[in-house]
Amino acid sequence: MKKSYNVWWSETAENDLVSMIEYIAGESPLQARKIFGEIKKRTESLNAFPDRGRMVPELKNQGITLYHELIIEPWRVMYRVSEDSVYVLSVLDSRQNVEDILLQRLIAWK
Repeated sequence: MKKSYNVWWSETAENDLVSMIEYIAGESPLQARKIFGEIKKRTESLNAFPDRGRMVPELKNQGITLYHELIIEPWRVMYRVSEDSVYVLSVLDSRQNVEDILLQRLIAWK
């Protein structure tokens, strides 16, 4: 029997998603709803396939291999797998400098 994982969203990831959806809804509520559904569906599927996402390249280049991401163009959903859980950590726009965003968040968390 295949192992099942719980999928948990961090407050940061939830805030990222809400901000993104609110912004898109300002232009197209229908498109915002569609994107929200797709992101939630893809992240929930991590309960069965948590290792399907790639390692985050910017972190892997620094020797940090704990974090993975799903690409849902143009967004990057970053997560970490731990024992029986998947933790969704961020939803970032790939058109922005992801390294700068991650660095700002690390500094803020100190």
